[in-house]
Amino acid sequence: MIAVMDKILSLSEGGDGPGELQQYLSSLSNDQLIKVLTNAALKGKNIGATIKGIFKGSPHNDPKGSGRRLLLYQHFIPLCESGDLQSEVAADIIGLLMLEAPNLSGACLAEVASHFVEAIKSGKMASGKSLELFPSVLTALAACESLSFGKGELSGEEYKKQLINSLCSSRWEPKCVIHLTTMFRDVPLSPEELQFLVEKVLRMFSKLELQEVPPLIYQLLLLSAKGCKKQVLDGIIGYFNEQDLQQKDEQDRGESMELEVQAIPKDQLRHVEGTAILHIVFAIRLDHDLGREFLKSLKLSYGDLCPFGVALLLSVARIQRYEDQVFELLKGAITKSFRDEFLKQGSKMLKDLFPECCSVAQMIRDTVSNSVFGWDHVTQGLVQLGFFLMDTFGPKPGPFGKPAESGPSGAARTPTQQACLLGRQVLLEGFKMHEPIRGEILEQVLNRLVTKTASPVHHYIDLFSDIVVSAPMILLESASKVTETFDNLSYLPLATVQGLLKAVQPLLKVSMSLKDSLILVLRKAMFSSQLDGRKSAVTGFLLLLKNFKVLGSLASSQASQASQGISSSQIQVDVHSRYNSAANEAFCLEILSGLRRCLGQQADVRLMLYEGFYDVLRRNSQLASSIMQTLLSQLRRYYEPEQDLMPPVKLEPCITAQGDQVFLQEPLGHLLSCTVHSLLWLQSQRPLARPNDSDEEEEDDEEGGYKSELMAILDSVTRRLVKSELEDFELDKSAEFSTASSVGVKNSIYAVLVMGVYEVLLEYNFIKANYSKSGLEELLELFQRYQKLAEILKEKSGKGRTSAKPPRSLLSMGFVSTLLTTLFRDSTLSREEGLSVLRSSPDFLRYALAVALQKIQQLEDSGHTDGPDGHAPDKAFGFLCDLTGVLMWRYTNIPGVVEAGGKKEKRCSLSQMCLEGLLRIFTTCTQRYPDRTAQLLSTMTTDTTSDDPEPNADDITEISFFYIRQFQRSLFNQLSGLEEEFNSKEAQLLISILSVLSRQLEPSSQQFVSMITWTVKICKETSFEDIAFTKGLLSLLFGLHVLYKSPVCLMLELCQDIHSQMGDIDQDVEVETQSHFSIVNPKTASTAALLILAQADKVLDEVDWLIAKKKADRPSAGEGPLTAPPQDPVEKAMTVQLGTLLTALNELVQTALLPGGGTDTLLRALSRTYTTLTTLVKYYIQVCTSQPGALPTRFEKLVRLSGSHLTPQCYSFITFVQTGELAGNDKKKKRRDEASMVTAKLLRETKAIPNLIFSIEQYEKFLITLSKKSKVNLMQYMKLSTSRDFRINAATLDAALQEQDASQQSQEASQAAEDTPPQPQKKKRKKK
Repeated sequence: MIAVMDKILSLSEGGDGPGELQQYLSSLSNDQLIKVLTNAALKGKNIGATIKGIFKGSPHNDPKGSGRRLLLYQHFIPLCESGDLQSEVAADIIGLLMLEAPNLSGACLAEVASHFVEAIKSGKMASGKSLELFPSVLTALAACESLSFGKGELSGEEYKKQLINSLCSSRWEPKCVIHLTTMFRDVPLSPEELQFLVEKVLRMFSKLELQEVPPLIYQLLLLSAKGCKKQVLDGIIGYFNEQDLQQKDEQDRGESMELEVQAIPKDQLRHVEGTAILHIVFAIRLDHDLGREFLKSLKLSYGDLCPFGVALLLSVARIQRYEDQVFELLKGAITKSFRDEFLKQGSKMLKDLFPECCSVAQMIRDTVSNSVFGWDHVTQGLVQLGFFLMDTFGPKPGPFGKPAESGPSGAARTPTQQACLLGRQVLLEGFKMHEPIRGEILEQVLNRLVTKTASPVHHYIDLFSDIVVSAPMILLESASKVTETFDNLSYLPLATVQGLLKAVQPLLKVSMSLKDSLILVLRKAMFSSQLDGRKSAVTGFLLLLKNFKVLGSLASSQASQASQGISSSQIQVDVHSRYNSAANEAFCLEILSGLRRCLGQQADVRLMLYEGFYDVLRRNSQLASSIMQTLLSQLRRYYEPEQDLMPPVKLEPCITAQGDQVFLQEPLGHLLSCTVHSLLWLQSQRPLARPNDSDEEEEDDEEGGYKSELMAILDSVTRRLVKSELEDFELDKSAEFSTASSVGVKNSIYAVLVMGVYEVLLEYNFIKANYSKSGLEELLELFQRYQKLAEILKEKSGKGRTSAKPPRSLLSMGFVSTLLTTLFRDSTLSREEGLSVLRSSPDFLRYALAVALQKIQQLEDSGHTDGPDGHAPDKAFGFLCDLTGVLMWRYTNIPGVVEAGGKKEKRCSLSQMCLEGLLRIFTTCTQRYPDRTAQLLSTMTTDTTSDDPEPNADDITEISFFYIRQFQRSLFNQLSGLEEEFNSKEAQLLISILSVLSRQLEPSSQQFVSMITWTVKICKETSFEDIAFTKGLLSLLFGLHVLYKSPVCLMLELCQDIHSQMGDIDQDVEVETQSHFSIVNPKTASTAALLILAQADKVLDEVDWLIAKKKADRPSAGEGPLTAPPQDPVEKAMTVQLGTLLTALNELVQTALLPGGGTDTLLRALSRTYTTLTTLVKYYIQVCTSQPGALPTRFEKLVRLSGSHLTPQCYSFITFVQTGELAGNDKKKKRRDEASMVTAKLLRETKAIPNLIFSIEQYEKFLITLSKKSKVNLMQYMKLSTSRDFRINAATLDAALQEQDASQQSQEASQAAEDTPPQPQKKKRKKK
């Protein structure tokens, strides 16, 4: 064998030409040649030279030489693939074979290619070493002009296509897939071949081991440089989405069956996904066409998003050129997802058509949780996304740049609020999971708190608070950033300072250095030249006093909330100083001494102190002596100690003047309120806190000193105020209260101060009286003085204005709750005599209810109330529960008829005030405490006296319906009487309460159906001509009906009633009398029409959404066979909705509506309807373009309905509006003239008519296009429209000519009597 090889080498190197070498090779058998080559290859000696020699001695134009060449290829391909050769030797062999491939004959090339295909099919290409040769063979094969194939001939290119088709159609071994994909990168492929190949590779994903997927993705992405970029990306994303769903399904089943076996380990899948994302992002960096294709495909269909797709997007966002596009795309997807869900929540029809839809928000949350598996390339994108959402969808500034009132915390209802909350959740979870991004998140949050002073930042404060509570010790690592923020406190808005300091409380508990930094900043702020800076300092110091407890303080129900979220294992920083009683006491007393200086500052600063001292006292009772002494010394400044002098308080020091302007200097009422509440709380707590009297004698003496002095002052002030007249305060009826003069402003301030003092003393004396008759009589006298002053102030300040808002009451909400409970429900015999004094005064009862309404309204608007416990949500909710029970009992047990006693008063009755209070409570609860509504309602269950069985307190639907039944009875009683006795205001309140409570019902429950049935019955049977009541009742009906089923049929019946009641635009037409709903009558018909048109807008919104949804789903549906259009439930729903709406509008457009807003609204609704019809026509143009003959019969009927019924009536209605006609000839001239003026003004100001005409013409234009596409003549249903440029109304012309003839005849008669000759000639000429 060695001799043979040496001979071949010597001959190939000799200079005698190839003839001798060719002759020698011909003398060797194939077996000999193979043995020589195999030995040489295995030993790796001279194999390259040997192969070159054989090629040299085997000319391709000689049959024997061509055979030897083929033999080399057939032998070396499996030998290289076997793995027996050294890799260098195999690479050299393959390289030589590649060089010689173009010199092979066509038949040999076909044979080699077939050999490759058969080897691949049989799975003999495991190592893939020889596959490098295949592209060269295929390229050479494609260059051949003709090849014999079967009994005929094919070109080389066609033969190559046949081979590739055969190869892609066959089964591939999973171990060959990566090698084959790599190989095809070097093969020239047509677009069809490439698509076929990509589909084959994507199908192989599921058959590979998970670890083999990333290298295959890498090769596939390199292959995508040839084309099919969208297909490659969609396939990769689809594969991982399928894996995620499968893994989630296995996890859910494992949890339900308590199994832990998973086909795909979660961590392994996440790591593979992370590697795949890195490959794709790397490919996009190199190939920007791939990035553009990726973003383009996602923009076209948000429905293709999945957690893997979101993670990929966030990674792509790190490439600067794609950053803005990615976040805009995600913003659009998130907004659309939330809006779709919001729209579905308000429509039963949409819920039925689309019971489930993908939630982009949930995908983003999944991405956050998945990123914990080492997805560092995703986390930066998550941070950017979180802040992008919070910045974009956060609350905006109010009018005139003022920060808008913050909504209820955590109650995200609108899509915008939900998107902002999603951003907050992403950042919070990211902070918890990923250490590298914590510093950046914290820095960006704090930067926004400092820089966004003109915008509300409470959403950032909420995020910061969540971070502090969830990870305080982690946050301490970045304490320097928090300290830097403290330096800016005096320049921040007060609301921001309050939120920030409240959020940072837990950190102050565990970090002495942070606390010291804050104290230093607050001390500087105390002397700030800016008022807000000083107020911030007071806020901070009060917060510190509340939360640094001196040991020995009484336990309070409002224990510090600062320790929430901090476990015992976390509190290890500065723990030696945390409970140092002496240090804390010295610290607190030092702060108090600083705060005393604030008592000489502006009223706003003092007010904050008075509102905060009570809470400090409750949480840190050891400071009671110091606080009470401070309050007492401040009170002495304004107290008149001479018992015979009137009035008992000095008002002059309470104001200050600067030039002509007068300002409040001392909020005397709040000072007195703080003092009284602190005193009462200490009196209630002290007996419980003294188990050993002997140890506290000194403290008792000190306490007894200020307590007895304070009580003496309060008693003296009460006694003298009862005796004082308003003249003593210079506030009688002759006093001036105009805000235009300094005297009027001064008197107004005095009046508010005195009223505040009266109110505080009312509360103090009620508690002190302990239900004694004499004490309550004195209290009533005090109230009468208060009432007299309140009436004067109301009368004087109300002049020239529609209404004057009363000052905020200083009664505490807890006291108001107790007072009303006592007045209305206390039946204790020992208290009967004393309480009868107050119960006999209707004005006092009315006042107590009015204050309760004010407090509830304040809680609804701002989330807190003035006075003690006003900022504690749980306490406030408890007061709401107490008030609910009292007001409900009072309303249901004492009817308004009994109360009125037959006398009609202009003021609303107590029952009506109770009802208004209940409405405000229910509204406040649903907004501020949405999860505790059932708890609120359950407090009333024991208070009812109805025959209904007790509801289940845990079932919100059941308990809500229990009370709905009671309010329904009340409304039914109202409607059962005569119309003259009907109390419209009370009925409106009942309707509003029913509306609020009905939202708590589950739409699928039987109770909800009962509610709808009852409402429909009331609408059908009630005929009262009360516009406001009708508006409320129909709004309730529509609000319920849309959650039960589509309201279009209801709208049709109402439109028929309106047409019947108001008459036709053609006076000669007599409308058929119809009355589906008695609530629609001539007086209420216009209001009903406006409500129906508002509902029509919502129906059109839903139809537009459905059309958009169908358009978005078409591309994916178009790839496969479409269902027949008549069977499509979405298209059916769209057509039915529009058809019924067109019929309803057809009734309205023939109705003689009064000129004004109703006419304009109808014109706009018609224009919107035609715009929606045009959108639907455009959709069917798309359908017919891809699927001829797919026009549903139902749609043809809709077009016929619009053409034959609505469009002609629209033109008639336009004529009616333009000519200003009114129904009926018997109306007075003045009424006609007024209506004509309104019509003329409407025509001048409105664009509704030209817009409507344009919409109709656009609709007809696209109908023509659709007719051509569908081969259906839809225009046969359209009538020729009226020319509006020049119009002659034949009937009007005839009437005018007849009138002219009549006037001429009378003129001729008078002229004939005067015997004037020339006139007959003129008459003849006119006749001609």
